[in-house]
Amino acid sequence: MEFIIKNINSSINDIMRQIGYAPSYFQKANEFSIVRKVTRNDYPRFHLYIKEKFFVALAPQDKLNTFVFNLHLDQKKPSYKGSHAHSGEYDGDMVESEAKRIKDLLK
Repeated sequence: MEFIIKNINSSINDIMRQIGYAPSYFQKANEFSIVRKVTRNDYPRFHLYIKEKFFVALAPQDKLNTFVFNLHLDQKKPSYKGSHAHSGEYDGDMVESEAKRIKDLLK
């Protein structure tokens, strides 16, 4: 599930702490990958990619931060070594509820 939040005056590290996520081992170029456990076990877990986009308003000091969030639920660990494939859910009640929780925290 992808969603956008505009005008956040925080760094990605601050956002990560505010919403209760931790860095993921797997990182993509130009994206910050973070996770949040659903239970005490490693899986299932929410996996969130964040991209930061900058826009300049009327004056250079009026930089508006826009963040693009891509959220899914990892149900289990990848099936075999070297694979990044997993049983992931990209929509549904749990994912929608987590997206709403994140949006509410970052208002």
